[in-house]
Amino acid sequence: QVQLVESGGGLVQAGGSLSLSCAASGRIFSTYAMGWFRQAPGKEREFVACISRGGGSAYYADSVKGRFTISRDNARNTVYLQMNSLKPEDTAIYYCAASSRLLTMRGRDYEYWGQGTQVTVSS
Repeated sequence: QVQLVESGGGLVQAGGSLSLSCAASGRIFSTYAMGWFRQAPGKEREFVACISRGGGSAYYADSVKGRFTISRDNARNTVYLQMNSLKPEDTAIYYCAASSRLLTMRGRDYEYWGQGTQVTVSS
């Protein structure tokens, strides 16, 4: 079992920045690829970013590429999402997730999910 707790969400103006954190407990954190997903009201959950077990590889959704950065600290059992140049369309609940499989952008490949943190970007 892996427990995931997100933090760092909030309200920010367009063009601003937020940094999300996801703290993991339970099984060995470094054995999991980690991902961030988001779900806006009335929309399906979508992939945002993912990072490999060692942090050497990462993938991003086209909509956030160049603005968001995913990173992880295996010593602290934490994955981060730095979000810059935020847009109103980034408004959503952001979830972190853990996958025992290889690096993947598919939500169904992630076994564990956090409760989510709300990010609201005002125009």
